Amino acid sequence: MALLSSFTTVTLPRTQTPLFYRKYPSPKLKLPHLFQSNRIVAFSASKLNDQIASKSTNQIPDLQHEPQTRTWNWRGYSIRYQCAGNDGPALVLVHGFGANSNHWRKNIPVLAKSHRVYAIDLIGYGYSDKPNPRQIGDDSFYTFDTWAAQLNDFCLDVVKDKAFFVCNSIGGVVGLQAAVVAPQMCRGIIVLNVSLRMLHIKKQPWYAKPFIRSFQRLLRDTAVGKFFFKAVATKESVRNILCQCYHDTSMVTDELVEIILNPGLEPGAAEVFLEFICYSGGPLPEELLPQVTCPVLIAWGDKDPWEPIELGRNYGKFDSVEDFVVLPNVGHCPQDEAPHLVNPLVESFVACHAKSYVEQPSS
Repeated sequence: MALLSSFTTVTLPRTQTPLFYRKYPSPKLKLPHLFQSNRIVAFSASKLNDQIASKSTNQIPDLQHEPQTRTWNWRGYSIRYQCAGNDGPALVLVHGFGANSNHWRKNIPVLAKSHRVYAIDLIGYGYSDKPNPRQIGDDSFYTFDTWAAQLNDFCLDVVKDKAFFVCNSIGGVVGLQAAVVAPQMCRGIIVLNVSLRMLHIKKQPWYAKPFIRSFQRLLRDTAVGKFFFKAVATKESVRNILCQCYHDTSMVTDELVEIILNPGLEPGAAEVFLEFICYSGGPLPEELLPQVTCPVLIAWGDKDPWEPIELGRNYGKFDSVEDFVVLPNVGHCPQDEAPHLVNPLVESFVACHAKSYVEQPSS
């Protein structure tokens, strides 16, 4: 069991922002020189960016690798996904709560230069179908079990191969759950600011649980929930929410606001929104990580106000987690706010494990 205890620090000028990499000993993982064995190393932000650029493919996307939008029929529902790239290991990108595959628009064209890249809209989100669970008679439809099953079936039906999962926020819980349920489908997971699920019922004091259930019923069963959703589903509210979770608020553009807002205006989006914010059960990351058998890399924007890195560091102790990477001056959505940091991490991690996978003799 790896512990976040001793580490080595490189002294930096006060004007430079450090980035910490923690490498956990593993015979399977031999990443490029960005990662130093058995210690934490601090780099200046400018020096780090130079090193990352030299270790990765050109980060400028080109039209040849622009994603194509397609639909997939899953259990009778229409699922939107995007794909790009014809060669290399398969990557499946999984968005977070309230987002969709367009949130990976800065990653898909770059990663597609050396990978087969797929980004999926989880059912209930983006431009995938949004069935009302009450109409289909399933009050537990929007759960991590459902989304994990969708992800694994997507690998079977569309990717037709095992894949690396690259996940943000609640998408991280989806990816971990999918890897636990069907480990044969996942070659490795990169988790960006995974949801800590602080509102989970297990994390609440006993005396608060009855009040939480009452509040959830109020949202789901009365007009209060619809009123709340209408207040949230506006350009101004979406922009304010994004400015909370993005450290660099200049990245919150009109385009980004529309990417998040527009699918939320489609029929059924309100019901999905209310179902999930009332979903306080299901798995926790700390319950799934000990069960995962594939390698995991966790990266965390250190300015995330929703999922504090001080709590996220605890996930580095699990044996499946090979590295915990701190992304300096980045908020909750690193793939969109800092793609120049995230894309090289994905490339390095996948290159290492894709090579070790190929070299393993078939059983």
